[in-house]
Amino acid sequence: MNRAKARKRAEELVSKMTLEERASQLLNESPAIERLGIPEYNWWNEALHGVAREGVATVFPQAIGLASAFDTELMTEIGDIIALEGRVKYNEARHHNDRDIYKGLTFWSPNINIFRDPRWSRGQETYGEDPYLTARLGVAFVKALQGDGEVMKAAACAKHFAAHSGPEKLRHEFNAIVSKKDLFETYLPAFEALVREAHVEAVMGGYSRTNGEPCCAHSFLMKKLLRERWGFEGHFVSDCAAIKDFHMHHKITKCPVESAALAINSGCDLNCGCMYENLIPAYRVGLVSEETITESCIRVMTTRFLLGMFDDEDPWKDVPYSVVEQESHLAVSLRAAEESIVLLKNNGILPLDKNKIKTIGVIGPNANSRAVLLGNYHGTPSRFWTVSEGIQEELKDTETRVYYSDGCHLVNERVEDLTRPDDRLSEALTVAENSDVVILCLGLDETVEAEESDKESIMLPPHQRKLFEALVETGTPIVLVLMSGSAMDLRYADEHASAVINAWYPGALGGKAIADILFGKTSPSGKLPVTFYSSDADLPDYCDYSMKGRTYRYIEKEPLYPFGFGLSYASIRYSDMKLGSSSIREGEGLSVEVCAANSSSIASDDVVQIYVRSDSEFAVPNHSLKAFCRIHLEANETKTVRLDLSPDSFFDINNDGEKVFDAKSFVISAGNGQPDERSRSLGVSSVSAVIKAE
Repeated sequence: MNRAKARKRAEELVSKMTLEERASQLLNESPAIERLGIPEYNWWNEALHGVAREGVATVFPQAIGLASAFDTELMTEIGDIIALEGRVKYNEARHHNDRDIYKGLTFWSPNINIFRDPRWSRGQETYGEDPYLTARLGVAFVKALQGDGEVMKAAACAKHFAAHSGPEKLRHEFNAIVSKKDLFETYLPAFEALVREAHVEAVMGGYSRTNGEPCCAHSFLMKKLLRERWGFEGHFVSDCAAIKDFHMHHKITKCPVESAALAINSGCDLNCGCMYENLIPAYRVGLVSEETITESCIRVMTTRFLLGMFDDEDPWKDVPYSVVEQESHLAVSLRAAEESIVLLKNNGILPLDKNKIKTIGVIGPNANSRAVLLGNYHGTPSRFWTVSEGIQEELKDTETRVYYSDGCHLVNERVEDLTRPDDRLSEALTVAENSDVVILCLGLDETVEAEESDKESIMLPPHQRKLFEALVETGTPIVLVLMSGSAMDLRYADEHASAVINAWYPGALGGKAIADILFGKTSPSGKLPVTFYSSDADLPDYCDYSMKGRTYRYIEKEPLYPFGFGLSYASIRYSDMKLGSSSIREGEGLSVEVCAANSSSIASDDVVQIYVRSDSEFAVPNHSLKAFCRIHLEANETKTVRLDLSPDSFFDINNDGEKVFDAKSFVISAGNGQPDERSRSLGVSSVSAVIKAE
């Protein structure tokens, strides 16, 4: 069904409603209108990395981990699986007349905000710090989730529009001051791509204000940009209780009636919360017109028609419930976890040879934790693979002995007896002293990196640092497995660990994926979607939304581990870059070919990354990712890889937020990481060439 047809049907249905009935459909808990055959519907559902909060489902790695894979084809597979499992669960819920929250087909995912600061607790929900990477992964996910059939498989939602990335504790009253350049250069590109390319069905506004106006009632962002310039045709939804913030925290309205009127008059069609119960009172005092309420009702009902909610024909009616968490879906989850894991350091200890190791110590508060596998906004796996379980399963048919200890509690606040915070330390030391190698699993989990609970520091919690330092003193080689949703201060690990693995929140099968990496079944191939700064001292003021000094494009200090970095067990080098033209004109794209050679006996995936640096006065200080693709190289294989740079790759953003083509030349770099000095010192292979502008 095309949108025009769906809208016409929505207009016909809405014309039969009273004004009160139309207003009632603009709440996320929309009541039934029995006389018109409209069942109740709850719009709130989640599918960030699997169908969430609706019972058993395939749980993929958290979004930040998926970003590490740099794999649009993987995102397409994941979107397809989520949509299919969501459809089956929707049908089963309807079969049992269950129309409660988290049972619908409108998924409030993905989160395409920019992860501008590692202290932000919700950065784990995003695809990292780069607008291009975020856009490409988001477009692939949304297209797959929504499908291209006669009936939309599920409705995706791009959130949180537009400049939203903490501070969480202040989000209900915060005003993000953002320059036009930063807005259009960093915060908006992914949203534009999801609207223009993926035709995302919904957009959600954030809690905070941007440049003085609330994000759920923003005259420029919602009307002039989203609707008029970008041509958005779907519906706009508020974040939950965000409209209430207008009068309670932002103080831009005086009462709920004024808040409801401001939101809907600005183009917010659907209210997650109860503020739109005030729409009829607002209408009665002349603050809202009947036409405005009607238009919003038509938009949300159009979405329901696109999803086939009022039709007998259901393309998925015969899909059995057994597809939920079926083996093929779990296989994709495992592959996603393996692709997401980033090897940050390796002195040669990895991969481990299980035939030579007699004892292995598995230590740390995240070593046998189920919670750390999931991240936030997750479903319920029927089977978990913790790191400890993955290692023990891998070694079950060997004579290797596996010792285990928690070592310490995750953070101080979770210790029941604060007078004995180190009660597991001596056990951990004993394990280390009796082991040939220690796998140390530190980090955070969703109870620490929680919504409305940012980190104050990027350092590991104190008791984890104490444990780490004590284990180093034993002299046993340590492989650190960091599990968190954000970049941490790893200076001590970089100096003292034999290897460092960043595993994020790797999903239900994360422990198996980590074991596969540790023992060499899989060569690590993940790349960092965020910068790992050296310390808190390198971070700008958290409340400052200027991009100066933030992310790899604007960073002024050398990072510990750069964006795009990740080691492999294979030796892969790049050379012989060829450009499709000797010069570039405004509006033209460019093809780039580069030779990738694996000179080792180990097969591995790698990620080819193309960066562009302009000499325009408006260019970002460093360089920008403009193309990437995941490749596989067999042992001793060489192949030529072609990527295409779009015309947008050669525009810069001026101080008015406008695209300009005024550079005299561009530096094009291709390789498996950034073309910066720190990346090269860590082993990144990259080649560059200069192309003139005409």
